[in-house]
Amino acid sequence: MGTNGHSANVSHVEVVKLRSDYLRGTIAEGLADPLTGAISEDDAALTKFHGTYLQDDRDLRSERARQKLEPAYGFMVRARITGGIVSPSQWLQLDELARELANGSIRVTTRQTFQFHGVLKRDLKATIRRINDMMLSTIAACGDVNRNVICTPLVEASEVHREAQQVARAISDHLVPRTRAYHDLWLNGEHVSSSQRDEESVGTSQSDEEPIYGPTYLPRKFKIAIAIPPWNDVDAFANDIGLIAIERDGHLAGFNVAVGGGLGATHGDPATYPRLATVIGSCTAEQTVQVAEQIVCIQRDHGDRGERKHARLKYTLDDHGIEWFKSELAARLGFELEPPAPYEFAHNGDRFGWHCDADGFRHLTLFIPGGRIIDQPERQLLTGMRKLAEAHTGEFRFTPNQNVIVARVAEEDKAAIEALANRFGLDAGEALLPFQRDAMACVALPTCGLAMAEAERYLPEFLDRLKALLERHGIAEQPLNVRITGCPNGCARPYVAEIALIGKAPGRYNLMLGGNRIGDRLNTLYRENLDEAQILEILDGMLGRYAEERQGEEGFGDYFLRAEQE
Repeated sequence: MGTNGHSANVSHVEVVKLRSDYLRGTIAEGLADPLTGAISEDDAALTKFHGTYLQDDRDLRSERARQKLEPAYGFMVRARITGGIVSPSQWLQLDELARELANGSIRVTTRQTFQFHGVLKRDLKATIRRINDMMLSTIAACGDVNRNVICTPLVEASEVHREAQQVARAISDHLVPRTRAYHDLWLNGEHVSSSQRDEESVGTSQSDEEPIYGPTYLPRKFKIAIAIPPWNDVDAFANDIGLIAIERDGHLAGFNVAVGGGLGATHGDPATYPRLATVIGSCTAEQTVQVAEQIVCIQRDHGDRGERKHARLKYTLDDHGIEWFKSELAARLGFELEPPAPYEFAHNGDRFGWHCDADGFRHLTLFIPGGRIIDQPERQLLTGMRKLAEAHTGEFRFTPNQNVIVARVAEEDKAAIEALANRFGLDAGEALLPFQRDAMACVALPTCGLAMAEAERYLPEFLDRLKALLERHGIAEQPLNVRITGCPNGCARPYVAEIALIGKAPGRYNLMLGGNRIGDRLNTLYRENLDEAQILEILDGMLGRYAEERQGEEGFGDYFLRAEQE
C-alpha cells in the first residue's frame, strides 16, 4: 500500500483498514462478547464506516470508575439520507426505534440526517437492521468515505430542487462503499469467522472490491454539499466539495465547483486549521457525478495517510496548490472545467414558518431546539412529530441547520397540520428572536468522546445571557449568527459564525468573531480560554459599540472586521 501522502509511515488506522477484510474486522465477534458493552479499539474504527460510534456517558464516568465498573457504553447510530428526505412511514419507524432501542430522542444533525444515542451493544444489530428495513441505511454515514450528501431543501425552486436532489442521490449512490461487509454483519447474520478469513486472501471477492476507494478507502472523511442560491444553508464552502447550483430558465443547468473546505482543527496545532472551499470552475449537471468521483480519487491517491490530522482534502489542496489540483483534475476527467458562473448568497440559515412552492404545496419549517427531538414537560416534540407523521401525506425534510420541514402539505391540509404541530409545542420559533432560532451547537457532552466543554446543553443558557445584552443595547431583533462547539473539530460549523464559542476545557471557550450570515468568510480567534463571565464582558462592550457605530444594515461580523481594521 502506497502512502501517497507526507509521512513515510502510515497511521495505525490505515493498517486496520487494510487488514479488515473490507471493513469486517472482528466486529461480529466483538458484538457477540457478553462480558463488555464495548468493542475493541480497532473494531470501533471500522464500525464508523457502518454508521455507528462507540461512546459512553461521560456524566457517569467518575462514579462508575469509583465503583470499579466499566464506563456506561452505548452506540451512536447515524443514517445516510441523501438530501435529508424521509416519508411519514419512515418517520414513524424512526420514532419507534428511538423509544424502544435508543435514549428516547432523535437528534437532527448538520449533515441533514438523524442519529440515535444510547443504543446498547446488544441492540445495535437490530437497530441497524430496522433502519435498513425502512429503506434507509447507515453505511458511510461516518468513516473515511464520502458521507451523507446534503442539499438545500429550498421550497420555492421546486423543479431546481428536484433536479438537484436527483444529482445528490446519483453522487451518493455512486460513491457508496461496495463491500458486502455491511450486509454480512447487520442484515442477515451470516459471516465468515476471522480464523477462516485468515486462511484466505483478502479482497479477492468480486462483491467486495472497491473500484473507487480501494482496500483502504480515503485518508479521512469526505463531505459534499449542494447549495441552491440565494440560500447557502448547507454552508457549501465548509465541505470538501461544495456544488453551487446554476439555474437557467427554471431548471438546473450545472454547478459551480468549490473544493477544499473543512472546519476541523486542533487546539495548539497551527498545522491544522479551518479552510473554506475554493471555487475552481463549473460543470454541467450531467458531468457532476464524474467530477465528484475524480476529486475523491485525487484525495484517495494524494491525501496524507500518515497523519490523520493532516488528511483532509484541504491540506492536500494547500500542499500541492490550486493550479496543480485543477491540472490533475482535468487530466483525470479528460476535460477542463468551465469558468464559474455568477451567483449570490443571501443567508445560511433556515426560513421558518410556512412557504409555498411553484406547485402549490405548502412547507412548514419547524424550529427544533438544539436539533433534539425529545419529549419534555413543556414541549412534547417526539410525540408531536409522531402525530404529524400519522396525519401527513407529504414528506419530511431535515435541514442542515438542525430543524425539520413538514414538506409538500396540500393547501386543504394546512390548517390541520398547523393545529397539530401547535398542540405539542412544535412551532416556527415565533416567540424567539432571530439569533436564537439561527443558533447551532454540536452534541458535545455527555456522549461525544472528543468534547472538552458543553455545547448543546449550554446553548439555551448562553443565548439567554446574550439576549439580555442585545436587549440592553437595543438590538435584540438584529440577526446574529451564533454557534457553539465542545471542541475545535467544528461539527456545528462554528468557524463561519459571527460569534462562536469553541470548547477548550470545562466551562471555558475560545471566542471566535468575524464570520458572516452567508457562510463565505471565516471568523478569527479573538480571545482564548475564557469563562462565561469574561465572554459576556467582552461581548457587552462590543455589542454596545456595534449598536452605536453600525452602518445601515451592517451585520455584527462585518462591523467587527471594519472596527478591527480601523
